[in-house]
Amino acid sequence: MNCSISGEVPEEPVVSKKSGLLYEKRLIERHIADYGKCPVTGDTLTMDDIVPVKTNKIVKPRSLTAASIPGMLGMFQNEWDALMLSNFALEQQLHTARQELSHALYQHDAACRVIARLKKERDEARSLLAQAERQAPLPASAATANVSVLSNGKRAPEDEDMVPGSKRMRPGVSESIIAELTECNAALSQQRKKRQIPPTLAPIDALERYTQLSSHPLHKTNKPGITSIDINLSKDIVATGGIDSSAVIFDRTSGVILSTLSGHSKKVTSVKFVAPSNVILSGSADKTVRIWQGSEDGNYDCKHILKDHNAEVQAVTVHATNNYFVTASLDSSWGFYDLSSGVCLTQVEDPSNSMGYTSAAFHPDGLILGTGTTESTVRIWDVKSRGNVANFDGHTGAVTAISFSENGYFLATSAHDGVKLWDLRKLKNFRSFELYDQDTPTNSVDFDHSGSYLAIAGSDVRIYQVGSVKAEWNCIKTLPDLSGTGKATCVKFGSDAKYLAVGSMDRNLRIFGLPEEDASMES
Repeated sequence: MNCSISGEVPEEPVVSKKSGLLYEKRLIERHIADYGKCPVTGDTLTMDDIVPVKTNKIVKPRSLTAASIPGMLGMFQNEWDALMLSNFALEQQLHTARQELSHALYQHDAACRVIARLKKERDEARSLLAQAERQAPLPASAATANVSVLSNGKRAPEDEDMVPGSKRMRPGVSESIIAELTECNAALSQQRKKRQIPPTLAPIDALERYTQLSSHPLHKTNKPGITSIDINLSKDIVATGGIDSSAVIFDRTSGVILSTLSGHSKKVTSVKFVAPSNVILSGSADKTVRIWQGSEDGNYDCKHILKDHNAEVQAVTVHATNNYFVTASLDSSWGFYDLSSGVCLTQVEDPSNSMGYTSAAFHPDGLILGTGTTESTVRIWDVKSRGNVANFDGHTGAVTAISFSENGYFLATSAHDGVKLWDLRKLKNFRSFELYDQDTPTNSVDFDHSGSYLAIAGSDVRIYQVGSVKAEWNCIKTLPDLSGTGKATCVKFGSDAKYLAVGSMDRNLRIFGLPEEDASMES
């Protein structure tokens, strides 16, 4: 008599009252507990319907396979085969699980990238929307509540005192400010008389061996082009302005981008450090100037948005006091600002002049301002009186850059026809460099901080040793434009002329200097 479930002789046989079938007690108990019915007939069944059957204790006979050595070996072989098949099935399941996990991780990574891109597009859309709101005309009742959106999503008041007829009220340059500028001028002039060329300045033979040390892709690929460079000499940090509407703060020593300043809606035309206060100024073709305040964590927040110009802002230059700065625009005006408040103290316009300003720079002593115009003229201004005290003519095309020598005597200007050197004591041009063909403009000039070298950028970059009015200015080194665009747009000397930062119409900042082994030998 065998169990109706297992088909084997039961150890504890029981019988169902309803069906009369024989079962192993432990099996039928578990089946009733799980299903509550007979496993054969399907009728409802409870333990009360089960009757135990009394039998004598019997000894089960040994199976034939376990009664001999060959039988046992066959049994072991079957067990081994079953184990191997089970192990193979587990390995297949593990491989499938790994593939599913890899696919899930890939989908998760792709989803994270999509989310990050959507967040970036959302932030850009918010910025553009906020900008459109600021540019839209506001009712008079809302003028005092006007606010500007900063790049980090915060909002801050933008003070614009208006009078009837949309004329902006200007506080003017007070006597105390003029006294401050005059005192700064006197101190710097006195220091210049005692100043000597620093012993750490790179020698001529070192500049002759300059080569490209590194290239850094700082700006976006869809709108390549670096338009402006400035260097914080004390920290060895480089700022670049790009056609992609952003400014990038770059640590040259570590090769790391410290911050990207986003907020302008058009190309950034000029960037300037105000080193002591950890401030950066950026001018843009969107007609605005932004003041960025650095924080301890390395980020920069937009402190002020200045909207005093009616055309592209082409240049920003900082006064030697580091308390004031000037902006120059294609609207034929330049503005003198207080740095801490962002207030335009005065805006100088000449109704008889239709020339827009394309470049600007302060004299090292701070009482003279030079501006370049769209119509080839360099205009020299007295900062205290805001009067035009001299004009330099002779260029062809717009004046692209202006640089005063640290000796206070020389002014270098670049335009479509090349570079001209001016003697500020006699107010005349004493030397001209026509470096490129008539289709290639000269885009940038820069004296190093000691006034010993002059760098010029056009279809290549050339370094000249500064001479005098009568002595020759010799070309020390010509560096090719490695961007492939044939247009180096800006150039700036590093500390002690130990390196040269160059921007071109691709998105890369290039650093030229001595290779490490040559630099170690030089030191």
